[in-house]
Amino acid sequence: MNEITCEEFSRLGTESIVAIDVRDEGLRSYGMIPGAIAIDFDSDSNNAEDEIKRISSGKSLVFYCDIGRRTLDLDDEFPFLKEYECYSLNGGYIGYVRSKISSEEDIVEKQHKVEESIRKTYHKRLFTPFAKACKTYKLIEEGDHIAVCISGGKDSMLMAKLFQEIKKHRKCNFELTFLVMDPGYNEDNRALIESNAKALGIPITIFESDIFNAVDTIDKSPCYICARMRRGYLYSKAKELGCNKIALGHHYDDVIETILMGMLYGAQIQTMMPKLHSTNFEGMELIRPLYLVREHDICAWRDYNDLHFLQCACHFTETCSTCHEDGTTSSKRLETKKLIAALKKENPFVESNIFRSVENVNLDTVIAYKKNMVRHHFLDEY
Repeated sequence: MNEITCEEFSRLGTESIVAIDVRDEGLRSYGMIPGAIAIDFDSDSNNAEDEIKRISSGKSLVFYCDIGRRTLDLDDEFPFLKEYECYSLNGGYIGYVRSKISSEEDIVEKQHKVEESIRKTYHKRLFTPFAKACKTYKLIEEGDHIAVCISGGKDSMLMAKLFQEIKKHRKCNFELTFLVMDPGYNEDNRALIESNAKALGIPITIFESDIFNAVDTIDKSPCYICARMRRGYLYSKAKELGCNKIALGHHYDDVIETILMGMLYGAQIQTMMPKLHSTNFEGMELIRPLYLVREHDICAWRDYNDLHFLQCACHFTETCSTCHEDGTTSSKRLETKKLIAALKKENPFVESNIFRSVENVNLDTVIAYKKNMVRHHFLDEY
């Protein structure tokens, strides 16, 4: 399949071309090219052929994946595409995103719009729950030096901007270091993080590790090992830089999905805590300032500002969704997310009920529980 550059693609417009996103649903949730149509070639090729017939109508078809590798040979994989005028977008979705950040004038204008939207348009939906979590769970304290850990995704980038905003309020004195770990990204993914940070006015500190290479040879639970290793590296680097806390970008939806997945897949009741002490790095804490922020509000802020961020670019496939610290796969996360959405149709309070359930545990009705790794059974005191 012939290639088309991002610049040529942008010039042609929707009148003469149709953009087709061939990535999986997990990746598309992080953002799509405006006006693109999603077609899943992996699940049902016959349905894909029907969709192509329906949308072609004489227009050129521009296919894109994450970094432009898979779509190069898509017409060999699916010969019916040779009947159409098809192109592969050079650089894929990430190349498109990078092409949208160009001049210094654009950067200044984008940064101003982003910060204005946090102060006004999305103040109640983003800054208010962020500040509430910081106050309720005492996440920011006098004299703190917080390492704001940026993965390159929408959550951590927004968290960085919210930290910058709350620091302007001068309620207490604390320092920030915006920390990015490169676990072995390809050049395109690293460049995307750097360009987004520049466009948003986030002064990042980057350090490198070889985590992706280290987990290459691990067959059992590589996502879990990768997540644990990443946290260890972040703790270590943050402590080296004089920080006493690391901040991660997990939000409200991550919390309720974790609660439900623990029950469905782990046969346990537990939650993702708003803060916790490190067991391996003395004096260090982990905090989650987006604890009360809803994911759909983060997505709305992202789309309002026409921002496009990196998802976790797994070394195994270059296209995996976010690696979670509990080692769950993106498919389990997505399945749980869909389950919660389905339950919400019948009960609009289901999300808040899941969240509050771990705040209202009645130990008198619990068969057994663990405290400090010691198991307690109801018969012990019956």
